[in-house]
Amino acid sequence: MKSMTGFAKRQCNINGRTLSIEIKTLNSKQIDAIVKLPQSLKEHELEIRSFINRLERGKIELVITEESDNRSESSLNVDLATNRYNELKKLTATLGCDVTDSSLLSMVMQQPEIWDGDEESVLSDEEWQSMASEINATIDVVDSTRKHEGEILKMDFVKHIDLIEKYLKEIPQYEQERIVTAKERIRTYLADAAVKNVDENRFEQELIYYLEKLDITEEKVRLAKHIDYFRDVMEHEESSGKKLGFIAQEMGREINTTGSKANHVEIQRIVVAMKDELEKIKEQLGNVL
Repeated sequence: MKSMTGFAKRQCNINGRTLSIEIKTLNSKQIDAIVKLPQSLKEHELEIRSFINRLERGKIELVITEESDNRSESSLNVDLATNRYNELKKLTATLGCDVTDSSLLSMVMQQPEIWDGDEESVLSDEEWQSMASEINATIDVVDSTRKHEGEILKMDFVKHIDLIEKYLKEIPQYEQERIVTAKERIRTYLADAAVKNVDENRFEQELIYYLEKLDITEEKVRLAKHIDYFRDVMEHEESSGKKLGFIAQEMGREINTTGSKANHVEIQRIVVAMKDELEKIKEQLGNVL
C-alpha cells in the first residue's frame, strides 16, 4: 500500500550544468501534474510528463532549475539587437504608443535569439539521457517515500479494523437478551390491553416473525467478510485507495443496518463505536494511492 504524499530533491551536474530536481506529491482523485522547467529542457517536457505518469495518481509538482546561467557566457548579437530595437521603435511610432527608449531596450534584451550563445543551452542527446536518468531516479525516491508513508497508514488502518472486528464479536452476547426482552415487552402490551386466553402457539409465531425483522445475522456475516477483504486488499495491492474506499462504504452500510435493527442499548453502543473507528479509516483513505 502506498500513500499519495511524497517528496524528493536531488542535484546533478551534467557537463558543467548544475541542475536541481524537486518533486512533491499530494493527494488528488486523478493525476494532476505541474511541471516547471528551465529553457534547456522545454523541448523534452512531454517525455518528462510521461515519466511522471509512473506515480499513477495525485497532485504532482516537478520543478527543475538550472543554477548556472549559460547566458552569462553568451555574446550579444549587436546587429540583430539593433535591428529589433529599430523595428520596435518604428512600430510604436506608427501606433502612437508612448514607450520610453529604455523600455524598448529591455524588451529587446529579453529576447533569447539575440544571444549568440543561447543554442548552447539546449541539451545534447547524451546530456538528455543523463538528465532523464536523474529525473527517473528522483521519481524512484518519491515512490519510496510513498511506500514508507503507506506502511504508516497501514498500521493505523490495522488498529481501527481490529477494533471494529472486536466490537462485532461482542454483539452475540446481547442477542439472546433481545429475545427475552422482546417476549416480555409483548406480554406486557397484552397484559396492559387486558387480553385474555393468549394462544401460546400464535404468540410464538408472532414473536418469531417480529424477531426475524430484527435479525442481524446476515449483516454480521457480511461485515466480517468486508473486514477480511479490507485486510487482504491492504496487504497485497499497492494502488488500493479507491478499492478500500468502496469496501469501507460497504462496511458502513452493514454497520448502519445493524444499528437500525439493534433494538438494544448495548448493541447500539457497539454500533456507535464501530462507526467511530470506520470514520477514522475514511479520514485517511483519501491519502492512499
